[in-house]
Amino acid sequence: MRDATEESSDEARIRMPADGLNMSKSGQDEPGGTRRQAPWTFDFEKMDARVAAVRIRTQVLAEELPTHQHPQGQLAMLLRGTVTCEVPGALWMVPLHGGFWIPGGVPHSLRVSADGNACFLFVDDAATVMPQTCCSLSISPLLRELILHVAALSEGAQRDQQAQRLHAVLLDQLVRMPTEAMHLPVSEEPRLRRLINALMRDPADRTTAAQWASRLAMSERTLTRLVQLETGMSFGRWSQRLRLIVALQRLNSGLSVQRVADELGYDSVSAFIAMFRKAVGQPPARYLAQRR
Repeated sequence: MRDATEESSDEARIRMPADGLNMSKSGQDEPGGTRRQAPWTFDFEKMDARVAAVRIRTQVLAEELPTHQHPQGQLAMLLRGTVTCEVPGALWMVPLHGGFWIPGGVPHSLRVSADGNACFLFVDDAATVMPQTCCSLSISPLLRELILHVAALSEGAQRDQQAQRLHAVLLDQLVRMPTEAMHLPVSEEPRLRRLINALMRDPADRTTAAQWASRLAMSERTLTRLVQLETGMSFGRWSQRLRLIVALQRLNSGLSVQRVADELGYDSVSAFIAMFRKAVGQPPARYLAQRR
């Protein structure tokens, strides 16, 4: 199901535990699959290298790590499928063949879709200067191969000077990667949480703000003010961003543009492509082609 790699050296600060990560599972996923939910347990306190990496391959079941935090910064790099990460106030989607940076100490949850392939890179806070806020990162082919190489190294290979030179090159490349913005502002306000969860389950739902306000026992004016206050967006812009995030998840999972348009409730493929082009700056096919 997965590859795990230890990281250690005489100068090291972070080390993956010998058994990689542990998982126990339960829960339900969206239609067509099952979500496994329980900790991927990393022994962060015993890590003793500047850099560590572990590769995750899921099969027919998705894997989910509930909210946790650790002192090391973490880069989630996506190779296939989808990886979503929720941090306080925002839901992020890891771009295909790109990465998502989580600074050390930030509470977060992670979910890798079924048939997913991802690599998690852990970086000691003192190893290099990285953004102090969450952000998506472009990942160059060189950096991607360096991360995968580190994840595949045996424990013994991590002790030699060649490995230390690889770590230095990896960190040098990591700080050069440009940032991207692809996240959905979210809220823990109970009524908005109901709205978010409902639309994530059924992004084709075209319930209006007035109808949602009635469901949530408030006025439309109160709802629109609450959404603006909690997310910094209007209701219409926020709901469109949610559908864009869901669309990217499903396109990255291999679904066709036609099927994604249908599942998101668009009357036509052209209408979906127009929305996508306006939000991203290019049509879905070109966007995905540049990331494969």
